[in-house]
Amino acid sequence: MNSQLPVVVLLVALSFAYAAWSLMPQALRAPAARALLRLPLPSFVRQRVLAASRASAGCGCSGCDKAPAAAPGTGSGTQTGQAQALVFHRRTKR
Repeated sequence: MNSQLPVVVLLVALSFAYAAWSLMPQALRAPAARALLRLPLPSFVRQRVLAASRASAGCGCSGCDKAPAAAPGTGSGTQTGQAQALVFHRRTKR
């Protein structure tokens, strides 16, 4: 019983830290990663935290407030202010 408690506490704490880090917005994750870099970390952890501190938005885009630039001649309506058609696809039955 006594040896299980520290293991459970450690697992719950690490699970909480992982969930908080995964769900944290990028605007908070980058400063938190830079703060973690001040701590003495093992090299493999330091490399991951360093990559997280330099990462852009989670999906690799420029952010929700910036529209991607359209390539010339593609007919994208985002640059010309035209409405774009939405295409809905039906799910296939399994």
